[in-house]
Amino acid sequence: MREAKQEEEEEGRGTWKHAAFHVATTIATPAAYAPLPFALASLGWPLGVCCLVGGTLVTWYSSLLIASLWKWDGNKHTTYRLLAHSIFGPCGYWFVALFQQIASIGNNIAIQIAAGSSLKAVYKYYDNDGKLTLQDFIIFFGVFELILSQFPDIHSLRWFNGICTFSTVGFAATATGVTIYDGKNTDRSSINYSWQGTTASKIFKAFGALGTIAFSFGDAMLPEIQSTIREPPKKNMYKGVSGAYGVIIASYWTLAFSGYWAFGSQVQPYILSSLTTPGWTIVMANLFAVIQISGCYQIYSRPTYALFEESIALQRQKGYKRSFWRLGYTSFYIIIITLISAAIPFFGDFVSICGAVGFTPLDFVFPALVFSKAGKMPKNSNLSHLVRVTNFLIAAVFSLVAILGCVGAVRSIVLDVKTYKFFHDM
Repeated sequence: MREAKQEEEEEGRGTWKHAAFHVATTIATPAAYAPLPFALASLGWPLGVCCLVGGTLVTWYSSLLIASLWKWDGNKHTTYRLLAHSIFGPCGYWFVALFQQIASIGNNIAIQIAAGSSLKAVYKYYDNDGKLTLQDFIIFFGVFELILSQFPDIHSLRWFNGICTFSTVGFAATATGVTIYDGKNTDRSSINYSWQGTTASKIFKAFGALGTIAFSFGDAMLPEIQSTIREPPKKNMYKGVSGAYGVIIASYWTLAFSGYWAFGSQVQPYILSSLTTPGWTIVMANLFAVIQISGCYQIYSRPTYALFEESIALQRQKGYKRSFWRLGYTSFYIIIITLISAAIPFFGDFVSICGAVGFTPLDFVFPALVFSKAGKMPKNSNLSHLVRVTNFLIAAVFSLVAILGCVGAVRSIVLDVKTYKFFHDM
């Protein structure tokens, strides 16, 4: 195995506001919180609210833990993989590398399906008899992402991520407003909040909902983001993470609660599919979604691009050769993601399995483990004991969540593959 090495990096240039933009763009994508009303419907009000609030608090806490480990041993660890290597050795490096790839690839499949669905919804609003399919719009989105992928790093896209953050707020406000409007104009006696289906179906849907909620808080890129931030990186990252979570709470909770209230157990996995009127506001919400998803896709592509660059020593390439290599590996990556998205466009299923298998280990379990292993505990013995117990409980509970979420998601994919053909125009 190649030993993980860390090259000398230039000092970060971003402010805490840039950190907030990056974190909010990474987590608060419409593809992440648009399925939350459906997740609540699969769990019911009491359990659903508890899971959503608990997921918010735990991932905020976990993000602060990771940010606190910046230069924990005196060295600068600019990626999640290198941070894990510094604490757990080669096993930690490859553990994170594996789950980071699962999370980033699974996330980009799910959000490319969501972007295609939103583009198709806009198209159908203006041309309801049009012949273009979901697969066509998935391809169009892939071409746009290929263009953005030619930018060298996350910091070079800070202007775009700023736009994406405002699009997050725009999407949340528009989608929530239309949801409440539709809810008020619906016969409330027809809305049912009871669980639907057989006992087995209810149980597996609840399992899948746990994966969906885990997906909604997915952020396997914190050290990569922190490496772009200027001194003092810890303080700026704490402020950036907390600012981003302010946006997340405002958008997640309002849309999740209003969506479930408005449509009950009949709410669709992608909330925009449940909205009916007024049409122009639904178009606006879909456009906000596409803009925001574009930035999120880029951030989650970067770990895979980094592996390509390490394998071909891209930093040593100069001029047109470097640009040629970048175009080559980014094209290969996006073609694969686009092909899978177009062939198996089951948005809700990919959200659940990606959340369970990819994001739960990285965003809930691993931060608690690495912080405890690094020994960066408070000096007060009582507080130190409380932190250790809290971290152990988080790691144990969310390991179980990962297993249950994976079981529910795999079952849903198997059922959908039996029901639909490949490249089905959803």
